[in-house]
Amino acid sequence: MESLVALLPQLPTLEEIVIWGGYVGLFAIIFSETGLFVGFFLPGDSLLVTAGLFAARGQLDIVVLCPLLLAAAILGNTTGYSIGRRLGPALFNRPQSRFFRRDHLLKTKGFYEQYGGITIVMAQFMPFARTFAPVVAGIAEMQYRRFALFNIAGAILWILGMTLLGYFLGRTFPEVVKHIELLIVAIVFISVLPMLIKYLQHRYGRQVAKDEA
Repeated sequence: MESLVALLPQLPTLEEIVIWGGYVGLFAIIFSETGLFVGFFLPGDSLLVTAGLFAARGQLDIVVLCPLLLAAAILGNTTGYSIGRRLGPALFNRPQSRFFRRDHLLKTKGFYEQYGGITIVMAQFMPFARTFAPVVAGIAEMQYRRFALFNIAGAILWILGMTLLGYFLGRTFPEVVKHIELLIVAIVFISVLPMLIKYLQHRYGRQVAKDEA
């Protein structure tokens, strides 16, 4: 436990990731979070807003940043879809590990079964789900042309929405940069709110049903 506490201060902040990673690092993170199983824990929403804030300060070019990250998200989602098509339903039986969260995959499958193709768009704004939604679409053998439409629409809404939010906040309220930690906490909370609501509905809905029985 003490070694973990000692390690935490050494972990890079979002600002350090943006500064040291630059365009290449941002591209790699967004691609990994949307296309690779190991990317489910990466800070997508907060990273995009932070990148937008840095662009507002002139440390990144917003005209370069937005198309680059759009390409990363679209390519990442396409990679996830291809993995799902190639590996198929066998993925659902794969044991859970540090780098493969079977529970997140199953939850995303349930979400997909309830909402269909629009899940690809909605999942872009949901941590964990954005990593697994394209995979589930591939396993379900969604027609690629249909998947591509949802993929592009979701990437545009997510990448431009989050990045330009940070950019316009930074341009309109420059002092927000001084409180970037609070802004990131708010963004993370808003990101996980849909999953929290879903969890509470499921938990208490099941409890009510049990009480009625």
